[in-house]
Amino acid sequence: MKSTLRRCTMAVALAAMSALALNQRGGAGGGGSGGQLPGAVQDDSARLPSGKLQRDEILKAEHEENLKDAGKLIELAEGLKEDLEKNDRYVLSLSTLKKTDDIEKLVKKIRSRMRHY
Repeated sequence: MKSTLRRCTMAVALAAMSALALNQRGGAGGGGSGGQLPGAVQDDSARLPSGKLQRDEILKAEHEENLKDAGKLIELAEGLKEDLEKNDRYVLSLSTLKKTDDIEKLVKKIRSRMRHY
């Protein structure tokens, strides 16, 4: 009984691996629907009229936006620190809480942009 179960498990595993291999090669037809034709232009190699790769230009623009947002993040964090230092009571003002929300939104924006790299 155990050997039959092992053989079935092995057969299922082999079938799954061969299905994955066929899917990665573009299907059983060898270039039919679902796969890229040889010599076809992929999105990664799309070029702009200037001759530069579109992907590189997008990454460059996102990098510049990340730098700008990081500068804003520093300003917000310094403002938050100043607010916390000014307030000698242990109660936060609404403007301080808003700054923390703005910081959180900016961090999420930067993080989502960086995940595309």
